[in-house]
Amino acid sequence: MNYYVFTKGRLLTILVLLTCASMIASAAPQGRLPPAQPATPRSLPSHYDLRDVNGTNYVTGVRDQGQYGTCWTHGIMASMEGNLLMTGNWAAAGEDGEPNLAEAHLDWWNGFNDQNNDDDPGGNGIPVHYGGDYRVGTAYLTRGDGAVREIDAPYDNIDIQPPRTDPTYHYYYPHDIEWYVAGQDLSNIDTIKLSLMQHGVVGTAFCVASFMQNYIQYQPPSDPTPPNHAVAIVGWDDTLVTQAPQGPGAWIVKNSWGEWWGYNGYFYISYYDKCCCQDPQMGAISYQDVQRLENSKIYSHDYHGWRDTFTASSEVFNAFTATSNDFLKAVSFYTAADNVQYTVKVYGAFQDGQLQNELASQTGTITYLGYHTIDLPTSVALTEGSTFYLYLSLSTGGIPFDRTSDVPVLLGATSRTIVKSIAHAGESYYKNGNSWTDLYTYQFSDSSWDHTANFCLKGITGPRHAPALQISSLEGGRGIHVTLKNIGNAPANHTVLNASGFGGVFLRVRNPSLNLGTILVNQSCATGFVVFGFGFGLLKSMPQLNLTVSADGMEPVTGTVQFKLFGSHTILVS
Repeated sequence: MNYYVFTKGRLLTILVLLTCASMIASAAPQGRLPPAQPATPRSLPSHYDLRDVNGTNYVTGVRDQGQYGTCWTHGIMASMEGNLLMTGNWAAAGEDGEPNLAEAHLDWWNGFNDQNNDDDPGGNGIPVHYGGDYRVGTAYLTRGDGAVREIDAPYDNIDIQPPRTDPTYHYYYPHDIEWYVAGQDLSNIDTIKLSLMQHGVVGTAFCVASFMQNYIQYQPPSDPTPPNHAVAIVGWDDTLVTQAPQGPGAWIVKNSWGEWWGYNGYFYISYYDKCCCQDPQMGAISYQDVQRLENSKIYSHDYHGWRDTFTASSEVFNAFTATSNDFLKAVSFYTAADNVQYTVKVYGAFQDGQLQNELASQTGTITYLGYHTIDLPTSVALTEGSTFYLYLSLSTGGIPFDRTSDVPVLLGATSRTIVKSIAHAGESYYKNGNSWTDLYTYQFSDSSWDHTANFCLKGITGPRHAPALQISSLEGGRGIHVTLKNIGNAPANHTVLNASGFGGVFLRVRNPSLNLGTILVNQSCATGFVVFGFGFGLLKSMPQLNLTVSADGMEPVTGTVQFKLFGSHTILVS
């Protein structure tokens, strides 16, 4: 279950600074972090900084959340933006400048606040601007409500609710999200470091209280206070001496309180801090392979994402009805443990209590706990109005699911709110012995959860993986010369070019059907037809060839070319 919701960011910090004299007295003057050392060829250098990796910066600028409790949105977007920089996907999508995603849109449209909950319109929720966490953000991202760009929903206008959707919005989706814990003995710290080197900025959290000295954070593990502020890790320094008695070593961390704070917006957190890289839900979160989501639809029943874990079965499925003619490209789900073997299948029917008509399947192993998108080996065509079924089997850890949740309004506060989820019969099923049982009928230990649960299992559609041939050029001369180009996203197999001639006098086409084999993606094929006859468009109609191109997996493409014909010599006129 998700139980962390973060408090108002800098406003709370100001109150803490006013009441915690020891923290103020120990704070260092405004300065700059020591110069970052470029990453060495060693897999795990003693010092690493994403702002200077062999001269390249993989960290976006420091933001300022102002008086709002939106630190969690900044932690999420800092990691998403860093990954977009590292992969080059932002530039590849045609965007200008450095990646900049909209914290304000996530703040307003996360689905857990009193302004927006599709499962309970007008119902209770967290007051807007008063908090959230990485699970809340993941629910928003994975159902396709965001992330959108900063220019789509500027943070400067955060007091005004931005439109939920707009034709001009560009949406960005993380293919995978992984959660890590370093362990009290730091036995798993290398996993976090490697993830940072491979995928970019890592989100984390710590406790704002009286634990910081000289912009170095260390909360003793024995202290009971939970985390209340989300930030982002951009590097590490194994040799930095901190106030931690366990030894040296600290993370280099980007804050969201503006460049005026700390070392131009940065500070350190000890490896031995109670919360950072230790808390199971807020410690270390990596957003990976973030890419623009275009011409896609996400089918899901779990509006609020992972709220609990179902351990009564390891096999489940969700039923969906296609709302348009689409191609199912991927299936996504959460894993609640590390090293989980999975099986995903797509079925076309559920009859007599059994899934039937298997359309696609994929198996594998998920190394780390988190959210995962599995690309299907072949696209599955969906017809509007038809029902399809997504099956999932996980070897360990249980099946994450959505349900009505009890969420604290402010972390550590006595006031709480219920964020309602809804479910309907016939949406989610679990294997019960040898038969399938509707999750809608399951009786939970808390009756308020009954009829609110759905498994976190989604289907993602996209453009069909198919060839697309075009007639890229036509030339005359001796015969008609034709060049075909494959501008699709799959090879054009069994390509055939047909020609039929009309007009002129005695027009003949030698070998009017050409078998061209396979044309690879972005490759061209030059070919042509030998023609004979006469025609100038005077007494008879102008000679012309009607061309038809066909290949496996694509609709035929047609074209027409007119020409003057002198025996076998041609001059194109159109």
